Amino acid sequence: MSTPKGPFDIIVIGAGPSGAVASALLNKQGYNVLVVEKEHFPRFSIGESLLPQCMTFLEQADMLEAVQEAAFQHKNGAAFAYGDQYNFFDFREKFSEGWGTTFQVQRDRFDKILADQAEKQGVTICYGHMVTAFEPGPDKVQLSVQTDQGESYDISAKFALDASGFGRVLPRLLDLNLPSELAVRTSFFTHVEDNITDERHDREKILATEHPGHRDVWYWLIPFSNGRSSIGAVVPEGFFSGDSRDRESKLKGLVAESGLMNEILKNAKFDTDVLETGGYSCRVKQLYGDGFALLGNAGEFLDPVFSSGVTIALKSASLAAAAVDRQLSGLQPDWDVEYAAPLMVGVDTFREFVEGWYDERFQDIAFSDIKNENVTGMISSILAGYAWDQKNPYVDKPSRLNTLAEICRG
Repeated sequence: MSTPKGPFDIIVIGAGPSGAVASALLNKQGYNVLVVEKEHFPRFSIGESLLPQCMTFLEQADMLEAVQEAAFQHKNGAAFAYGDQYNFFDFREKFSEGWGTTFQVQRDRFDKILADQAEKQGVTICYGHMVTAFEPGPDKVQLSVQTDQGESYDISAKFALDASGFGRVLPRLLDLNLPSELAVRTSFFTHVEDNITDERHDREKILATEHPGHRDVWYWLIPFSNGRSSIGAVVPEGFFSGDSRDRESKLKGLVAESGLMNEILKNAKFDTDVLETGGYSCRVKQLYGDGFALLGNAGEFLDPVFSSGVTIALKSASLAAAAVDRQLSGLQPDWDVEYAAPLMVGVDTFREFVEGWYDERFQDIAFSDIKNENVTGMISSILAGYAWDQKNPYVDKPSRLNTLAEICRG
């Protein structure tokens, strides 16, 4: 397909998880949906450790069975390490109702599965199509699009959803970007043939490890089902200032200093380019406007430490699809009440935990000898993605993390 033939009710920018799920949900409601995606799938992406809450949204979009059949690595929890300290949270032992397990996925395959499922359900997806201009409006939005074959066209719809992830198309075109309140950080990451034989490591859990000498540096280890793993290190801005080594040498050097993670990866084979990204934390002036709404990372991205990105993206897709349906049905939804405010409940909960990681409150809790089964279940629920369950005291008032940390410090 070169130029899509309308008319379309809704245009979704981006075919990643939030775009695929939102388009499928709206297609189920009978809308004619077009997705325009700049890249061609499959394509590499990080954010590979899903949270159990994701399963609910995949189920809503009739995509769960396809994901389950893909034989991704089963995941049931998250482990944390610092020096000789180690602890894990089992997502099956949580406070909130719902799924307690999920998957660790290679995003090239995972994202393509979701996009393919959306197409099978009737969604039109145009790959290699980049949005270059956008004109909002209460009744109609207008987009200018350029293909990677050099063609340009204009197309309109009743509503648009920006699911462009870190591309952040509408925030860029409409001047909606704001600097994040979180410190600027940089990550170095790759996939390796892990050759893990260390019995201390459970492939069904993501491992987050703090650097023993620099507590503002941490690592992730996400095992896949094929004997490979995603590994990465997150450092503060300027950490490698004046260091002329290449990215692979920097990452290998950090891993060598990591303690437990280095021991687990002692036989790993680095066979893939090491990539680098920085300044990824972001926020916006508004999550919606005349004829548009921002989904997932296009609206706000916090930090990779608790793997919240895909979960927030899918939650935003579910909420936005419901609000768009009401709007196009003439019911005049209150986008703040029905979309922005409820979405931010979970974002703000995750934000408290991210800040708690970097100021050590979370570690004081995770590595404490003081244990309470009910409280552990509440923390496990949030780590499992149930950051919108306001029956959970740590969602209802995330700042309770302060009191808990003080208790755990003794």
